[in-house]
Amino acid sequence: MKQRVITAIVLLGVLALCVWQINTPIFVAVVAFLCAVAVNEIMKCAKVKNKFILFVGTAFSACVPFFASAKVMEPLVSAEIWGSVIGAVPQVIYVIILTLVMLLAMLKGYSHTKFEDVTISVFAAVFVSFGFSVFVRLRDLFDNEQLGIYLIFYALICALGTDVGAQLGGMAFGKHKMSPNISPKKTVEGSVCGVIFSIILNAAAILLYNLFADVKLETAKIILLLVCALPVSIMGMMGDLSASVLKRNFKVKDFGKIFPGHGGVMDRFDSSLFTLPLVYAMALAAF
Repeated sequence: MKQRVITAIVLLGVLALCVWQINTPIFVAVVAFLCAVAVNEIMKCAKVKNKFILFVGTAFSACVPFFASAKVMEPLVSAEIWGSVIGAVPQVIYVIILTLVMLLAMLKGYSHTKFEDVTISVFAAVFVSFGFSVFVRLRDLFDNEQLGIYLIFYALICALGTDVGAQLGGMAFGKHKMSPNISPKKTVEGSVCGVIFSIILNAAAILLYNLFADVKLETAKIILLLVCALPVSIMGMMGDLSASVLKRNFKVKDFGKIFPGHGGVMDRFDSSLFTLPLVYAMALAAF
């Protein structure tokens, strides 16, 4: 418990740094680091032995957040210049190149490389990288930067608030197992409490946002955010369960050990990788 508390305090310090530097390349660098570690964790849990594939998957994922927006290098590089750099080649080309490079690596190292190693590595490098890049995409999506930053916290509240509420609710009221074969400790009652807790936290966050933001949220947008908190929170639980399935398949307790007492980056962000893309899609469609 002591180790978990110390790690939590350190993580809060890192979070404070990220919030302080959220409009600088430092924030993007932290996201890129977390992204690279998360992808590397998945590949190692899957027992990918080809070192070249491990390197390429990790390096690719570290680069993706820097291609998420034209503004990522400001104030070091202007949005106009960096936008021309990242727009020079369609991003799908990078995915194609990544896939081909890993397939060629499988041919060269066929004695210790399976096709499953390539598929897992490509999936992790693309899906996880996109999920983490949404931190940057949301930040830079609107002219009103405060709204983009708020939506990042909205997605995180849906993920982390649901998780905390489900744990507390499960301890207090849990009787019926939600998915005993995947995650025996999760209960239906706890899940309901988690969703309710997430909605309450988001309602409080909206009140704080409208209290301090330069441009207030309209009533229609507030209603939309509160209504969407339900499916987004449920999606966060699905992310947690999906990560549990992966760990069972890989026969590991945690994805990594970078956060003592808390596991790896994927253990901390599994739910967020499901809520962030959904919130990004909502922002593109409705804001």
